[in-house]
Amino acid sequence: MTISGDEDLIRLQEIGRIVANALEAMAAALEPGMTTAELDMIGRQFLENAGARPGPELVYDFPGATCISVNEEIAHGIPGSRRIEAGDLVNIDISAEKNGVFADTGASFAVPPVTNAVKRLCRDGKRAMWVGLRQVGANKPLAGIGEAIGSFAQKNGYTLVRNLASHGIGHSLHEEPKEISTWPDRSERRIMNEGLVFTVEPFLSLGSEWAEDGDDPWTLFSEPRALTVQYEHTVVATRSGPLVVTLPG
Repeated sequence: MTISGDEDLIRLQEIGRIVANALEAMAAALEPGMTTAELDMIGRQFLENAGARPGPELVYDFPGATCISVNEEIAHGIPGSRRIEAGDLVNIDISAEKNGVFADTGASFAVPPVTNAVKRLCRDGKRAMWVGLRQVGANKPLAGIGEAIGSFAQKNGYTLVRNLASHGIGHSLHEEPKEISTWPDRSERRIMNEGLVFTVEPFLSLGSEWAEDGDDPWTLFSEPRALTVQYEHTVVATRSGPLVVTLPG
């Protein structure tokens, strides 16, 4: 999607706020003892009350309104009977559609008590995302995002999962430009045109470099097994830099 006028931007900002507020509501409700299905229902009800439709369910027939991944699971976790425990690392990924426009956001949450290393991982995962977002702007190279995040990860002793990429979004959940690397990629030659809408979502890890399939058709696991966080915003490339639309408000 490329923003072509005020109407496009207003609709994108509306669904962006909705998914951001849904994520905030789920984070506030997250506590030991609840199941991931119960947490997912909070997100579903929030989205439906706002007139939005859950993206993964709508587009891919995913068995849940949101993706909830715990510990060794790093993406596309199916909400179910798994109970969240103290010390868990929980990733919540929310995308939704309203008025023909999609937005996507996500974050990882450490359920206390957790180690200082996990606290730092969460802090630095968010920092890595913003390092990438600061490279966004009209007529800038897409490769700059992965280069900046890669430098940050290397400097701070982390690895990056290299087969889960950012992506274009807007008219559909996943669209051009596809496979936007959040790691250094010398083959990337594309330029951000003004108004381009896409996600920035690095997967920062304490040792993992790949995501691999599990026993079900959806859940992805870290390989090698290591705690991994993901933080994600939907952003518009403008002449004045990044316009993040998935902020709560």
